[in-house]
Amino acid sequence: MNRNTLLEKLLSAQDAQSDVALLRDALAIESMTGNETPFAKFLERQLSNLELKTETGTFEDKRENVWGILSDQAPNLMLLGHTDTVHVRGWAEHWQDDPRCNPFSGIEVDGQIWSRGASDLKGGICAAIAGYRLLHQVGVQPSCGLTFAFIGDEESGEPGSGVSAGAKDLVRRIKAGTIPRPDFAIYVEPTSLDIYTAQIGFFIADITVTGRTAYFGTPELGIDALKATHNLLSSIWKHEAQLNSGPSHDLVGTSSILVTDISGGGFIAVPGECKLSLIRKLRPGEALDDAVAAFEDALNISDVPEGIEVEIQYPAGRDHPKGGSPVENDSDLAAVNLLQDCVQQTRPEAGRVGGAPYWSEMPFLTEQIGCPTVYCAPGNIAVAHTFEERIEVEEYLAAVRAFALFFAGFNANHSIQKSPT
Repeated sequence: MNRNTLLEKLLSAQDAQSDVALLRDALAIESMTGNETPFAKFLERQLSNLELKTETGTFEDKRENVWGILSDQAPNLMLLGHTDTVHVRGWAEHWQDDPRCNPFSGIEVDGQIWSRGASDLKGGICAAIAGYRLLHQVGVQPSCGLTFAFIGDEESGEPGSGVSAGAKDLVRRIKAGTIPRPDFAIYVEPTSLDIYTAQIGFFIADITVTGRTAYFGTPELGIDALKATHNLLSSIWKHEAQLNSGPSHDLVGTSSILVTDISGGGFIAVPGECKLSLIRKLRPGEALDDAVAAFEDALNISDVPEGIEVEIQYPAGRDHPKGGSPVENDSDLAAVNLLQDCVQQTRPEAGRVGGAPYWSEMPFLTEQIGCPTVYCAPGNIAVAHTFEERIEVEEYLAAVRAFALFFAGFNANHSIQKSPT
């Protein structure tokens, strides 16, 4: 069956009300990082209802990942997404006396569904599941192996979590053979149904500058940590200018560094301590170790005044102990071209190849198991993590059809040679 004929059948068979109900049911489940298991249980039921072989696996003792396998034949396609969302603190207060005040209601306003997780990324997860369900309804089976894998611990912000523990467990199970090794993967981060073949990398640095406090009337007895921090900031901003004027990547632009927080002093005295935080963006092709070394060289800590101590911590290790690696996949892969065609049949203005201005867990597949991976899903990353989080209904429904077309079309002609373990 050619894709135009299949698309006509999908359009005729699609039950928009049922697809939206699936999304609303998912949004009603609170799944902030650390509490992903109830949503994983929900997804297990959905996959089981579609007659996939489902399993769950725990990470960090009691939190659950879930996966569903149609078959393990080659080539194998994986649909991947994270089950956790960021918090909803302040949402109800922000939308006080507005129908959107419940962050789990999934209320529709002006053709868009509002809820925490609507865009990031329950919309993508539900579109993928509904896409397979729709394909099943019209009596078409994928000619490839198909695995859905949904994992926790992607989001940052909650103490003691957000270190990609779920992704690390997934990779371990793939390498052990518990989950089929994919030949191509779609991670359903929001892209407005464009296709991101590259992403930025990052590291976060927390810097503590320690001097010695003293009464303001006798400042000569102190060592001013704030003044020393000023000198470090000047060095950081000089480094920023060098990065901004350096090489630029076609899909994600130049590298950068941004100071995000600073605090110090607070008494009528010489500031004895000052803290600052920053985030460094890496473009594909940059090594994290090299970026960290260049940053530390730029700080020139050896030149700080006598009596000043500088401590640097890197709290956001992901696939790398000090951060998350940048990644680039080949935009001309046959699977990418197929996905682009499937999206544009359902959403003509979408399907552009681009680069993710965010970091997610693509490196775990691309770098650790040699699986080419892209981001593609409905939803706008610009509203993720905000009180404005929502997803356009028509875009979501178009994604359901696009995924169905892709599941039907992905075959041996789109297979990618697997890298050795």
